[in-house]
Amino acid sequence: MKKFILCLLSLIVLVGCKKDDAKEEAVSIKKTVNLDIERFDNMYAHATTESLHTLKKEYPFLFPSQFPDTTWTNKLKDKYFIALNNEVEKKFANTSALEDQIEMLVSRVKYYFPEEKTPRVITLVNEVILDKKALYTNDFIFISLDTYLGKSHEFYDVFAAYQKQNLESNQILPDLVTNFAFRKILPSQDKTLISEMIYFGKLHYLKDLLIPESKDYEKIGYTPQQYKWCEENEAQMWSYLIEKKLLYDNNIKNYQRFIEEAPFTKFYEEIDRESPGRIGQWIGWQIVRSYMENNNVTIDQLLKTEPIEIFNNSKYKPKK
Repeated sequence: MKKFILCLLSLIVLVGCKKDDAKEEAVSIKKTVNLDIERFDNMYAHATTESLHTLKKEYPFLFPSQFPDTTWTNKLKDKYFIALNNEVEKKFANTSALEDQIEMLVSRVKYYFPEEKTPRVITLVNEVILDKKALYTNDFIFISLDTYLGKSHEFYDVFAAYQKQNLESNQILPDLVTNFAFRKILPSQDKTLISEMIYFGKLHYLKDLLIPESKDYEKIGYTPQQYKWCEENEAQMWSYLIEKKLLYDNNIKNYQRFIEEAPFTKFYEEIDRESPGRIGQWIGWQIVRSYMENNNVTIDQLLKTEPIEIFNNSKYKPKK
């Protein structure tokens, strides 16, 4: 009996160490790149007719050839565009801290994905287009600074509260990793709810490795209170999905209820109004974390593994 207990304790220690090792490895990665943020937003906002010509030569990919020069000169006179740029200049007068954070992000990307290039980092004012907040391509990082002025900014009054919530500067890094992850994770083929959950679980797990300094609630774009609610109601939510036999259902409505951006998750229960949206993503994240704690696989193997295999080998048990 004593030997059994000692073995059990050793196993617990090993599992705990494995979890800590992954986090410690991510945090210990050294900065290997030096980047300069190219403030295209500032250069364009202060462009003259003469300097615009030079700017077009330096950044031809930001000036589509099908548009005449008057498109760009007229925009410079637009009152809304001028006001946006003024607010961006106030908020992001100094980007040195952001530059350091992006250098660490890119260093970790290159550590886990050696095939990735060192991208140019360019900031923009893109007239508050929410689906183009931050892009991480093989060659460029684009950041639309006008979408990170703070949720209370008057320019965001037209948006719903759950959309405004993530128009904060602490979402720049999570948004970049999300966009990067879209290139690395294959979409689920069967479209069942559990596959969609684990797809986004992989995505958020990448944030654990690439931006370990960010708080968990920031990684998924919740408030601290919303994240705590998820932790406190994890077992109840999981029981609901099991009892309703939703995990292997591929009805598109399940994606809309549990995965998509929304003010709250639609359980069709009393807890709905208390819950944040995207609960399916959050549970998928916990499943992937459990899988990585209980299996000796690399990040590359994780991203290529079928969702159902991850689920079956995750040993996931919601905290009660």
